[in-house]
Amino acid sequence: MSKLEEKLTDMLDPGVEALGFELVGVEFVRAGKHSILRVYIDHENGITVDDCADVSYQVSAILDVEDPISTEYNLEVSSPGMDRPLFKESHYQAAVGEVVQVRLAMPMDNRRNFKGQVLAVEDGVVSIEVDGQQFQLAVANIEKGNVVPTFD
Repeated sequence: MSKLEEKLTDMLDPGVEALGFELVGVEFVRAGKHSILRVYIDHENGITVDDCADVSYQVSAILDVEDPISTEYNLEVSSPGMDRPLFKESHYQAAVGEVVQVRLAMPMDNRRNFKGQVLAVEDGVVSIEVDGQQFQLAVANIEKGNVVPTFD
């Protein structure tokens, strides 16, 4: 997670929680005038379009006051979806037993991309099995992680 994304998460979390939702995470995709700020929210009863609209209104108000992003961007608020993004150690703990796709910030064993089953998470390290081989990945080194949906 970038410094900006960390700052945005800290800034937006209280406002999202005040509405009764969990702030799963924040992504800022830089693309000039077409940059996107994605805010992922969740709730035990699921997320509706009205929930996204309510959170969007709240987040917009906070961003208008704090003004942390100097460039133009579009705000998107959504549920995590089936390919749930993983931002925190607790997200990886909840994904134990599931297949995830992970991209590292700094390569490990000359590779940055890993796709495999999460075996365990302990002390900031995700144990993942990829093609019969186990890897220990530091959560702090994970640039992007997502659950890979499986259909039975």
